[in-house]
Amino acid sequence: MTDSDALPLRIRALQPGEALRLYPVFHSAVHRLAARHYTPAQCAAWAPLPFDEAAWVQRIERNHPCVALVRGVIAGFADLQPDGTIDQFFVDAAHAGQGVGSALLAFLLGQAKAQGLRQVRSHVSLTAQPLFMRHGFAVVQRQTVQLRGMAFENAVMACELRP
Repeated sequence: MTDSDALPLRIRALQPGEALRLYPVFHSAVHRLAARHYTPAQCAAWAPLPFDEAAWVQRIERNHPCVALVRGVIAGFADLQPDGTIDQFFVDAAHAGQGVGSALLAFLLGQAKAQGLRQVRSHVSLTAQPLFMRHGFAVVQRQTVQLRGMAFENAVMACELRP
């Protein structure tokens, strides 16, 4: 997507001071979407309330995400790190199934190609794996990771990029 205001969906860089606005998107994605594949206890460990606001802001500012806006509302966010890793990728549950995730992923893949990356990788939740597969990602390794005392199944997925 482009930055044209005429489009209902627009992707742009996160603006200064917006980091805390991403937590409700993250929380919604985990507790309302990922809850299809993870238990309430897992979701609470993954996206707790209350949360450490300073640590969240620090992570977001380090990751430099882009945000997807639908009619001016942040509907999702994602980042692409210089090594080709997607660290965070979340769509608000209220905007699920509307193409926000696909637009974000296509945007990141376009950025990766423009940067000359040959591969993009991510640790992908069970919930997001079908979306990533539709965009050319394949499972490299299935794994169980630990977070706040809970075990989570996910997969390392990769997409090979052609120059």
